[in-house]
Amino acid sequence: MNRRRFIAQSSLVAAGVLIAPYSFSKSSNAVFPVVRIEEKKRRFKSKAVEKVIAEVKKNIGNKEIGWMFENCFPNTLDTTVDFDMIDGKPDTYVITGDIDAMWLRDSSAQVWPYLPLCKEDKDLQQLIKGVIHRQAKCIIRDPYANAFYKNEHKLSEWHKDNTEMRRGIHERKWEVDSLCYPIRLAYGYWETTGDSSAFDEEWFEAMKLVIKTFKEQQRFDGHGPYSFQRRTTSSTDTLPMNGYGNPVKPNGLICSMFRPSDDATIYPYLIPSNFFAMHSLMQLSVIAGNVKSKLDTSEIDALVKQINNGLDQNAKIKTEKFGEIYAYEVNGFGSFNLMDDANIPSLLSLQYLIPLMKDDEVCQDTRKYVLSEDNPFFFKGKVAEGGGGPHVGMDYIWPMSIIMRGLTSNDDKEVKYCLDTLQHTHAGTGFMHESFYKDDATKFTRSWFAWANTLFGEFVWKVYRERPHLLA
Repeated sequence: MNRRRFIAQSSLVAAGVLIAPYSFSKSSNAVFPVVRIEEKKRRFKSKAVEKVIAEVKKNIGNKEIGWMFENCFPNTLDTTVDFDMIDGKPDTYVITGDIDAMWLRDSSAQVWPYLPLCKEDKDLQQLIKGVIHRQAKCIIRDPYANAFYKNEHKLSEWHKDNTEMRRGIHERKWEVDSLCYPIRLAYGYWETTGDSSAFDEEWFEAMKLVIKTFKEQQRFDGHGPYSFQRRTTSSTDTLPMNGYGNPVKPNGLICSMFRPSDDATIYPYLIPSNFFAMHSLMQLSVIAGNVKSKLDTSEIDALVKQINNGLDQNAKIKTEKFGEIYAYEVNGFGSFNLMDDANIPSLLSLQYLIPLMKDDEVCQDTRKYVLSEDNPFFFKGKVAEGGGGPHVGMDYIWPMSIIMRGLTSNDDKEVKYCLDTLQHTHAGTGFMHESFYKDDATKFTRSWFAWANTLFGEFVWKVYRERPHLLA
């Protein structure tokens, strides 16, 4: 996917509103401009979210972080959601920001931080339930697609891609995590609210397709039905070998032809996504075992076991400097790719997505590798250090990687470093961006990227609850 990229130099764009650059003081008396979209234009209003914003702003000493939190945490609700009731069920369409399309991954991650507030805000609960319903419709429409339109008759700009492209689909890049995120959101919703009514026949029909698609892409019996080619000068936007990607030796892992960045994989066994798939399937098995459905838990559990065995046998690589770490991609033949990408799931994010991995020694050593210059996409510059990826190019740091570093750290000094870095690299906009140049944060891409904004809000809220002294 070639997401539209914006470089801010003479002017800044925040949440779709053009504002002039301004200088700001770092003193406690600094006055920060109003850049949050005006109230009458906000797409959805949550009393619970506004209550949290007011509390955080009131109680922390760092007023700039408080201002950024006020802008970023509600950005998904303010600017990207379209809520409706369809056939008596809540339905929520969520765009990622500056592109009018709904990614299964982004939409799940964008509303995830609001889950803890559902019990005190039933409207917010309905909104998230609507995302779950909408995602089920999307999966049923095409489990191999990564992004969809609300209008099921709309023709995509990518309609000439050589794949089974249908109307209503924005892009058809097969990414394992696209089918993991909806399970994560649904499980988190159920665990938080106790409401199992979201698991209707349509949702379980979608889950059957998830299982079917994962099994097809284990490729024990040929390539499966999916292939993809695009006329492009970018090798990361298309697949080699007649659209099936580079070869693999079947071992139980699931092939992901594209990464969470929407860039093509080099080796199709994408390790972070396979860990995520295993964890998501375990959650699906729990749901199926507790909610009346026609899903076969033994089939799910067998699939989990196959992925686990594949990871045990293929995911770990011995290095002289870091010991045993997880590769980013492998192919089953012994080839591997050591790197990390800022998009989530990443190797850095494993402890965030899968709490059980917090005590995993290999995961901890992998984290040390990811946050070192041995990782080809970890950049250090004059204004910051952090992870990036091929999607934007060399020397561009993704705030998402800095946020994830903070979310997965147990060290006060490191968490504070992440907060300080984010505070000093938003280029005066009060919002997060897709990426910024390592030596000059005013050179950034995507000024309206709601996922990064909401993730920053999740990070600050977590620090506020667990390490409030870092916000003093």
